[in-house]
Amino acid sequence: MEKVPMTSAGYVMLQEELKERTGSERPRIVDAISEARAHGDLSENAEYHAAKEAQSLNEGRIAELEDKLSRAEVIDVSKLSGDVVKFGATVSLIDEDTEEEKKYMIVGDVESDVKQSKVSISSPIARALIGKSVGDSVEVAAPGGAHSYEIVDVKYL
Repeated sequence: MEKVPMTSAGYVMLQEELKERTGSERPRIVDAISEARAHGDLSENAEYHAAKEAQSLNEGRIAELEDKLSRAEVIDVSKLSGDVVKFGATVSLIDEDTEEEKKYMIVGDVESDVKQSKVSISSPIARALIGKSVGDSVEVAAPGGAHSYEIVDVKYL
C-alpha cells in the first residue's frame, strides 16, 4: 500500500470529516430513507431514490476517508528545518516577470487548497520547488503557461 503524506493539520481535518459523516450525516440519511419508505410505493418514490443516492455517496466518501487515514504518513512540519524545499515547507517566491510575491505551503494531495495557498506535493509548482534552496530560480510548466520564480524564503511553520 502506498502511503499518503499529509501534515498533522490535514490528518485532523480528515478525522473530523469522517466523524461528521459517520456520526451525524449517516443517521440523518437513514432517517430520510425510513421516512420516504413510509410514503408507500418505492418504485415511483423520488424522495426514497434521492435518499438512497445520498447514502451511496456518503458511504463512498466514508470508505475513501478511512482508506486515506489508514495509509496516512503524518509529517510533523514543526520538526523540520533548513533552507531546502521539501514537504511541509512554506515557500515565498517572486514572479520574475511581474515581480509579484507569492507564498505557498507544500502539503499532501488530500489537503491542498489553492485559496489558502496550500499546493499539493504532486502539483507542477511543488514538483519544481522540491529540492531547491533560497536564491534558486525555478521554471514552472503550469497549465496556464510557463512561469519563472525566484525562491526568496523557506520556512517550516
